[in-house]
Amino acid sequence: MGYSDTYARWQADPEAFWLKAAEAVDWVKAPEQALYDRGDHIYEWFCDAQVNTCYNAVDRHVEAGRGDQVAIIYDSPITGRKSKTTYAELQTQVAAVAGGLAERGVTKGDRVIIYMPMVTEALVAMLAVTRIGAIHSVVFGGFAANELAVRIDDCAPKAIIAGSCGIEPGRVVDYKPLLDGAIDLAAHKPDFCVIFQREEKPADLIEGRDVDWQVMQNTAAPAPCVPVRGDDPAYILYTSGTTGAPKGVVRPTAGHIVALQWTMKNIYNVDPGDVFWAASDVGWVVGHSYICYGPLFAGCTTIVFEGKPVGTPDASTFWRVIAEHNVKSFFTAPTAIRAVKREDPKGELAAAHDLSNLCALFLAGERADPDTIEWAQKLLDKPVLDHWWQTETGYSIAANPLGMEEMPVKIGSPSVAMPGYDVQILGEDGHPVADGELGAIAVKLPLPPGTLPTLWNAPERFKTSYLNAFPGYYETGDAGMKDADGYLYIMARTDDVINVAGHRLSTGAMEEVLAGHPDVAECAVIGVSDSLKGQMPIGFLCLNSGTNRDAADIVAEEVALMREKIGPVAAFKQAVVVNRLPKTRSGKILRGTMVKIADSEDFKMPATIDDPAILDEIREALQTLGYAKT
Repeated sequence: MGYSDTYARWQADPEAFWLKAAEAVDWVKAPEQALYDRGDHIYEWFCDAQVNTCYNAVDRHVEAGRGDQVAIIYDSPITGRKSKTTYAELQTQVAAVAGGLAERGVTKGDRVIIYMPMVTEALVAMLAVTRIGAIHSVVFGGFAANELAVRIDDCAPKAIIAGSCGIEPGRVVDYKPLLDGAIDLAAHKPDFCVIFQREEKPADLIEGRDVDWQVMQNTAAPAPCVPVRGDDPAYILYTSGTTGAPKGVVRPTAGHIVALQWTMKNIYNVDPGDVFWAASDVGWVVGHSYICYGPLFAGCTTIVFEGKPVGTPDASTFWRVIAEHNVKSFFTAPTAIRAVKREDPKGELAAAHDLSNLCALFLAGERADPDTIEWAQKLLDKPVLDHWWQTETGYSIAANPLGMEEMPVKIGSPSVAMPGYDVQILGEDGHPVADGELGAIAVKLPLPPGTLPTLWNAPERFKTSYLNAFPGYYETGDAGMKDADGYLYIMARTDDVINVAGHRLSTGAMEEVLAGHPDVAECAVIGVSDSLKGQMPIGFLCLNSGTNRDAADIVAEEVALMREKIGPVAAFKQAVVVNRLPKTRSGKILRGTMVKIADSEDFKMPATIDDPAILDEIREALQTLGYAKT
């Protein structure tokens, strides 16, 4: 069934649509009712069901006779180690770790923080927690002690599972001292910690509190899968890049399984046994949905990759992994492809690898600029598909549904709304705007299964953050527009729509223009305060490797391009060449922080920043333009 028919079937009877999708799940007690309206715009799904996440990801595949199939490929160009874990081996490992947690008092509903590097054991830990009905909260490995402490106090874990260290190119990051510091800072203290010792840097264990992972796994009795209610949380994931108290997104168990199972075939077009690779980290939502759970629900082989798109050892790494492991569907962030393009602008390193098994490249995490998509299309000769979703939703709001039909690609658009999402573009008055007009992107309630029903311990904050701005809608926080064919265009975060002399302009549209310059690998545009026009745009340009032209000439050409493509209304007159842009570890550019630096405002160092030293470079660049006065 094609996209239009499928979307229409959902529109006609949403509950029947999702109950049909739920038939792909192995239930302890199947749902009889899909949607529950709790009043005041609060909804839940499949509350009457009973199910176990780990059973659907692991055990059912073993029981179906597919235990010898590889479930997880671990590939670490940093350490030089690789391994393969079958579904049967995964079941044995997960049951043992789950048993070790249960023997130490972790039971259904308890929280367990996971603070791990990109190793197979990170997925084992996640699955072990869900196996016994507990709730995990994965925190990006290497997060600062104070940020980890905030999360410890918010979710009050009974236990913490951590790696002794993480391995970055050229350095070892000690996790254990950060963990110990976080526990010292936190008011809540876990009952115990489980430490996975890495040979690069084993940690000293605290007697009476710390347990060695390997010892626990070797000595514990295997634990069975514990059924939970459909609306019980599977995990809590704190949103990245936020200031102030982090927001704990709650993922309900049943909707999570139903939705992710549905996406694997309908969006990514993979079948059981196919190799699916999401080049992300388990600390982010992509890692939850499409490194761990989605591929395993679908019976695929997933890849845990401990490396970088460039520098481990070079810009060929992605292509090597795809060829070596026969990846069918590949998912990464636009910023990763831009990094590859910057190092190898002609794509010469891909030629040495057989990419014939690859069927599509999916991009998400930040706007995929047209220049990057066109470069990747030319290089791969495969569909390069942007899609758009959020930590809060857990999977695509808008996508090109390859498993239903390959729809025409409109570069600059993540394509169309998926079943479950009635996406509207709203003006400041809360009413839909005309096609082609910029507005706030909102989703008519109820949201589909698997999306957040609330925030952990913060129901009122959930309403103020997402529901109150446009009653009856979920506010995405993104700005954009929709064309006559229903294709969405995500232009910027709402905060990144700038007002220049009364004209509302999208920084995303400006970035598209700048990225089209042949010497520019990556760029960002921010709006800085201006006493005359309210705000003025400033561009930041990262050049392709090997570019040796005068920076002033490139800036002048970009100013002329902006005048040609957007017009004098943009008032774009200033840009600066920088070596790199400040980003979160997941690849999002920290535009809001850059604005505060430019406007000489105080700001909190973002907890998720990849390298704080970059902000000093940005400040110096802005000072050359007369901003960031100290």
